[in-house]
Amino acid sequence: MLDGGPVDVLCGDYLAELTMLILAKAQAKDPDAGYAKTFQTQMRDVLADCVARGVKVVSNAGGLNPAGLAAALEELGTGARIAYVEGDDLRGSLESITPAVSGKPVSANAYLGGWGIAEALAAGADVVVTGRVTDASLVVGPAAWWHGWGRDAFDQLAGAVVAGHVIECGPQATGGNYSFLDEVTDRRYPGFPIAEVSADGSSVITKHPGTGGLVSVGTVTAQLLYEIAAPAYLGPDCTTHFDTITLSDDGEHRVRISGVRGSAPPPTLKVALNDAGGYRNSMTLVLTGLDIEAKAAHAEALLFDVLGGRDRFAEVDVRLLRFDHPDAASNAEATAHLKVTVKDPDPRVVGRSFSNATMELALGGYAGFHTTTPPSAESAFGVYRPAAVPRSAVTHTVVLPDGERRVVADPVTSVSSAAMLTPDVTETATTPTGPTRRAPLGRVVGARSGDKGGDANIGVWARTDAAHAWLRDFLTEDRVRELLGPEVADLAIEVHPLPNLRAVNVVVHGILGDGVASSTRPDPQAKGLGEYLRSRVVDVPEALLD
Repeated sequence: MLDGGPVDVLCGDYLAELTMLILAKAQAKDPDAGYAKTFQTQMRDVLADCVARGVKVVSNAGGLNPAGLAAALEELGTGARIAYVEGDDLRGSLESITPAVSGKPVSANAYLGGWGIAEALAAGADVVVTGRVTDASLVVGPAAWWHGWGRDAFDQLAGAVVAGHVIECGPQATGGNYSFLDEVTDRRYPGFPIAEVSADGSSVITKHPGTGGLVSVGTVTAQLLYEIAAPAYLGPDCTTHFDTITLSDDGEHRVRISGVRGSAPPPTLKVALNDAGGYRNSMTLVLTGLDIEAKAAHAEALLFDVLGGRDRFAEVDVRLLRFDHPDAASNAEATAHLKVTVKDPDPRVVGRSFSNATMELALGGYAGFHTTTPPSAESAFGVYRPAAVPRSAVTHTVVLPDGERRVVADPVTSVSSAAMLTPDVTETATTPTGPTRRAPLGRVVGARSGDKGGDANIGVWARTDAAHAWLRDFLTEDRVRELLGPEVADLAIEVHPLPNLRAVNVVVHGILGDGVASSTRPDPQAKGLGEYLRSRVVDVPEALLD
């Protein structure tokens, strides 16, 4: 990014809900740990160049110990002026969190905004490292500083939130993980995205010349739909109304984002809690050829008889994963997997005693028995819980390069700004009529899916007005439930229209259980859920397929 073209600020997003749990485990072993050491390694390579070129660096790699990371960067001896932002870590003051916290979570972090970053940059910092700020805050802070925005410039701030949301996952905005692979003609590793943020909050998303991938309205739309819920996107600095975003082509590998409306943020901050959930272990038994279901039932019954019953464990999850084909052309294509996962507060219950027991089926079980791995030891897992905290209970603090500590002022808040705005979109296209043909849904729409705690979202978008008109009418809550199958039969599902993006956003509540760290799904972060939805064969108007 430094050598490929002009850059004013380098931003790095290092934190996810799972990352906070990993950093907490590291800090429990070493109190001086708790930050992303990969960032420290990268800065060892480039920080001197950043200082020489006047390029600012902003990152949330501080994790649970931003002060420790700042000190480690000082030791690099580059002369960089380093500031850090803290106040998000609530492990020492859990009283104001709702729902009430029981026990002692291993991490408890409020999502801070960008104003601490802006104040640090205004004070002359070359590098700003933070704890848990929102991903978009890494762009909001620099943009607010650069353009001199006030805390009530909600439209401009919302525009920066959108720009930050697009670039936060790097090459996912430049052709990575993109549904329509045929559109990406430059198949080299995608260049990382750049947001050119203007004073009015509009922006252009692009990438350095000569890099791989693609920046198009489609790739930007896909990333905009990633891991969101309702169109009123709540944040610490503003509420961003995703139903007001306008995308337009601005030239080769350039997409303009404009028209974004913002309103006051809520009076509370989101909090991510990670608890120690206990211990888990999994073994995967391979079933081959004929009578797969009968073999699976026999194996499950034998295994738990050897183990002394299912009741020995706090939780049991058994999944039969069918990869097999009749009369398969190869041995591998004739196999299915029986994945057995057990959880318990006592590591001894789910340790080697569990995984070794599966091997007792090797000579006394079903025909063709083998496993994908040898017996393994238990591993700890975490449980994620979303919560909220009043802003008054959080002390958002920036520590400037000279050591001065400043408490960062809150913006004006509102309890009513989360209401949807009326999109300024005139929908003239109608659902195509005429004959239909059975075809995969993905022949006419793209999708991007991901995790939001225990929930998953699937953003689905069309490339034409006619296809969107059909999608809008077709993808109802009942249809989603039908297409995703038994896994979602009893789960709450939301469907949010986003006509300005020719899109529909689907939120499936509870599909990931207690979050990625404890999920037993084969796809625990729901990254493939959107592509599964696209693979389902439905009745599609022939006019759209042709």
